[in-house]
Amino acid sequence: MTATASDVSISHYRLSRAEYDRAVEAGAFEPEAKLELIDGNLRAMTPEGTARTTGMHLAADRLRQVFGHGFFVRIQNPLAIDEYSEPEPDVAVVTGTVRDYRYAHPTSAVLIVEISHESLRHDRTVKQRLYARCEIPEYWILALPETRLEVYRDPAGDRYQSVTIHAAGDQVAPLARPDAQILVDDLLP
Repeated sequence: MTATASDVSISHYRLSRAEYDRAVEAGAFEPEAKLELIDGNLRAMTPEGTARTTGMHLAADRLRQVFGHGFFVRIQNPLAIDEYSEPEPDVAVVTGTVRDYRYAHPTSAVLIVEISHESLRHDRTVKQRLYARCEIPEYWILALPETRLEVYRDPAGDRYQSVTIHAAGDQVAPLARPDAQILVDDLLP
């Protein structure tokens, strides 16, 4: 009996964060390759459109105003959040200063923001489960097609127990800065 393509089992190799970091350091990927490691799988990041880029910078600028001393706002930089994941969220607010991360990526964040257009479904499912599982206390999705901000809080297992939707004209205060009100309009491109 001859084996057919459907008879051949395909193995899937789950890449650890340490293996991924070694491959990056060894130059295994083209310098312009935009990749991130999610649950052991390499994923090509969505190209940035102008609205997405504008939203990312608006969010980072506003969060820098809100989070002062003791926090650092990172744009599209890796987070070493578990053994098999090193996502590069659009914006992450981490504790400390830029120099605190000269030898290693942060392992958590107080707030992660994804600016979503083409990646909206992925950000609502795969990324939301990852961030909840890694106990990121607050995750925001700026959903560009719907011109709204989705706020995810209270991680439990692989989901968030609290999800609120905010439209233009609404205000939201980050959990780590409850006294600071951010207008959704300030984030929308």
